Parts: sequence; structure tokens; C-alpha cells
Amino acid sequence: MPTTKKKTQVTASSPERRRELLGIAAEVFAAQGYNATTVRKIADAAGMLAGSLYYHFDSKESMLDEILSTFLDELWAGYDSVLAAGLGPRETIEALVTESFREIDRHRAAVAIYQKESRHLSAQPRFHYLADSQQKFEKAWLGTLERGVAARVFRDDLDVRLTYRFVRDTVWVAASWYRPGGQHSPEEIARQYLSMVLDGISVRH
Repeated sequence: MPTTKKKTQVTASSPERRRELLGIAAEVFAAQGYNATTVRKIADAAGMLAGSLYYHFDSKESMLDEILSTFLDELWAGYDSVLAAGLGPRETIEALVTESFREIDRHRAAVAIYQKESRHLSAQPRFHYLADSQQKFEKAWLGTLERGVAARVFRDDLDVRLTYRFVRDTVWVAASWYRPGGQHSPEEIARQYLSMVLDGISVRH
């Protein structure tokens, strides 16, 4: 049977197959939750035997670790470039929001997992980087908003922390409905969001 032949081609040395399996695992984790997901469920979704999955990964924890760390590495590569560009506060917010939607486009399932699982996962030593990333994320956004208030680009009556939480949650909740290849590009969605958000926090002249 063709399916059997395909299974015999699975090897630990295939990076393409490894990426494919991580993508499948991410979708299963996002849909069912990490604790409810078994290696067998991931293998079933991938059309392979559960034992074959261990040629690529030693555990579902390893799979989750790679999914989340890959997403965060890419996110911070983009964010760090924005933060190092010397942009004004409004332009920095615009660039961060746009980069966020690009990451949702690339890693929608990973974003959904991060939202659902990071709080309890970050208590585990293996996933402590999730808490570190969250602190770095908060510092970047709060610092930009505070800079904008000080420069009178954003209103000085804003509660900066509440504003940060509003923008953060408004952006990242999009992972629950966004589908790559849909009617709007990540950049277009970012433009629409920014129009709604910035018209509410910009200084009125």
C-alpha cells in the first residue's frame, strides 16, 4: 500500500519531515491542549505509527519545546530589529504590531499554544524561557508607550500598563481566528488594527 511505503521513508535525518511533524504537532496541541495530547494522537494526525515518531523526537515535551522556542526566536529577531532601528514611539508601535501579525501568520498554532499554556509551563525549568520572554516583551512595549507619552505623541492621561495589556491582547487574540492565506494579509490586518488603536491614543491637535 502507498501509506506503508511512505512510512518506510521516515528517517531521523529528514529536516523537511521534522518540520512537517512539528507543524502537525502544533496544530494538535493548539486544538486539544498540551496535557490532553498524546504522542499517539500526534502520530495519528501525521499518518504514522506512534513508535515512528520517536525516530524524530524523544517526547511530546521535546516537540512542544521546539515549537515554542522556534516561534519566540523568530519573534525576537523581528522585535529586536524594530527596537534597534531608532524609530519614534508611534512608528515603533506600528512596526511591533505589524511584526506580531507576521508571526501569527507564520506560527498561528504556536501563538495559540503560547497563549493557553505558557503560564503553567513557565514554572517548569525546561520552559523558564517563556517567563523571561514575557518580561522582555512587557519591557519593550511599556518602554515604547512611556516614551510616546513623554514625547507627547501619546496622551498623557493614559494608564500605560492598561494600554499595553489592551494592545497586547487585541493583537495576539487574533491567533484564535486568523488563517494564513485568508482574505487579508498580515500587513493589512495590522494596518486596520493600528488605525483603530492609534486614533484612540494619539494626541489630538
